[in-house]
Amino acid sequence: MLLLLRAILVVVYSIVVSVFGCLWCLFSPRNPRHVATFAHLFGKLSYLFGIKLELRKPVGIEKVGNAIYIANHQNNYDMVTVANMVQAPTVTVGKKSLVWIPFFGQLYWLTGNLLIDRDNKAKAHNSINQVVDQLKEGNVSFWMFPEGTRSRGRGLLPFKTGAFHAALAAGVPIIPIVVSDTHDKINLNRLKNGLVIVEMLPPIDTTPFKDQSARKLTNHCREVMQQKLDELNAEVKRREANHVN
Repeated sequence: MLLLLRAILVVVYSIVVSVFGCLWCLFSPRNPRHVATFAHLFGKLSYLFGIKLELRKPVGIEKVGNAIYIANHQNNYDMVTVANMVQAPTVTVGKKSLVWIPFFGQLYWLTGNLLIDRDNKAKAHNSINQVVDQLKEGNVSFWMFPEGTRSRGRGLLPFKTGAFHAALAAGVPIIPIVVSDTHDKINLNRLKNGLVIVEMLPPIDTTPFKDQSARKLTNHCREVMQQKLDELNAEVKRREANHVN
C-alpha cells in the first residue's frame, strides 16, 4: 500500500514539476541556471522516500567559478540524492535519448543540459569540444558521471576519461561529489529508509596533471572518490547501528 501511494505521488509530482518547468523555461529557454532549480525540486522527493539526507559542502565552494563536477552514479535514486548538490550555473551531460522521456525529457532539454549521441563517436567527441569551449568562456560548469553507467551495487566502476580530458583542455578544476551506498537500501514499502550522506569534496587542481596523461588525472580522482566512499559507508553503518542500539 505504501509503495503504491508513493508511486502515485512521485508520478504526479514529477509531471507537475516537469510541465510547470517547461512553461517557466519558455521565458528563458536553455538558461543553465534552470538546471539547479529543478534538480533541487526533484531532490525534495527524498522526503517522500523516507531518506534522511545529509548534505556536505566545502566552505567557499560558491567562489570557485566554473568547473567540472563528477559524481558516482548508482541508480535512479540519484535524482533525489545527489541532485540536491547541483550548483548554478551547472548543466549536465546526458544521453540524447533522454529527450524522448515524456515531460521530463522536454524539461531536461529546455533547462540547458547538453545531449550527446554516445553511439556516434564523432558526435560524442564534438560534444566534448563544446564542453571545453563553454568552460573556457567561463559562463557555465558541467556535471558528469565518469562511470558512464549506473553501478547498481557493483561499487565504484572504472572511470571514462572524457570529463578529465575536458578539464585539462579548459584548465578548470575537478570537483568530486560522493554519495554513500543506496543500492538495496531503499524499500518503498518501508516508511523510513535510513541515512544517505552526499559530500562535495574540495576542488582538485588539474594544473599539476597538465603535462601528464588524462588517465593519470582520472585514476587520481577515482582513488580520492573511492576513499571517501569507503569512509561515508563506514560512517553511515556506524551511525545507523548506534541509532538502533
